[in-house]
Amino acid sequence: MIKVMIVDDDPMVAEFNKRYVELVAGFHVEYVVHSASQALKILDTEDVDLLLLDIFMPGINGLELLVQIRQMSKSIDVIVITAACDSNNIKKALQFGAVDYIIKPFEFERLNAALSAYQGLSNLMDDQERLSQIELDQCILYKEQPTSIQLPKGIDRNTLTITWRKIKELEQGFFSTEEMAKYVGISRVSMRKYLEFLRQIGTLQLELIYGTVGRPIYKYRCINSVNNCIQRYL
Repeated sequence: MIKVMIVDDDPMVAEFNKRYVELVAGFHVEYVVHSASQALKILDTEDVDLLLLDIFMPGINGLELLVQIRQMSKSIDVIVITAACDSNNIKKALQFGAVDYIIKPFEFERLNAALSAYQGLSNLMDDQERLSQIELDQCILYKEQPTSIQLPKGIDRNTLTITWRKIKELEQGFFSTEEMAKYVGISRVSMRKYLEFLRQIGTLQLELIYGTVGRPIYKYRCINSVNNCIQRYL
């Protein structure tokens, strides 16, 4: 299990990132902190494998924290997740050893791809003492992307395929979790996981529908039936 620390001064963003990470199998968020000083205090006595690090923070910023981590000589990898999109910050982060750089706002698919690539390289390093150039290129340069990528925990590829097929048959009509669960033949609780996943990758939209009688209810609607990113999951 890859142990993760999230460092972001915005509690809402930190929680958002935590939920995203926990959708990916093989990762566990051990700590969520909101300042570099908090992170350093924990890292002084505890070990983590991966930091998800913001740059813009009061006090010690993310790049300064990254430098201090390198000076600690600990085997900690860093993925920068920040709104900073200027070339200077990006260049510095990469020079200081960040393994990836994600610009806010981002979709789940981008973080999932970063974590999957990191996990692939980590597993490769653990399993083999010597690596070929092709193996390194696949993990580091992303020259050969797989036709499908890792799905979040609790999501089955076959069920996702059936769900997506049913959604497209509705021709962008509204549907509830319960309705789609009946179409596919799984429980409402299970179906909610699939629909929320499709919403997170930008395929569905959740809207409040007002009927003529009774309370309004939330229903999903397909907003991108030709979304190419979903093909990577099917």
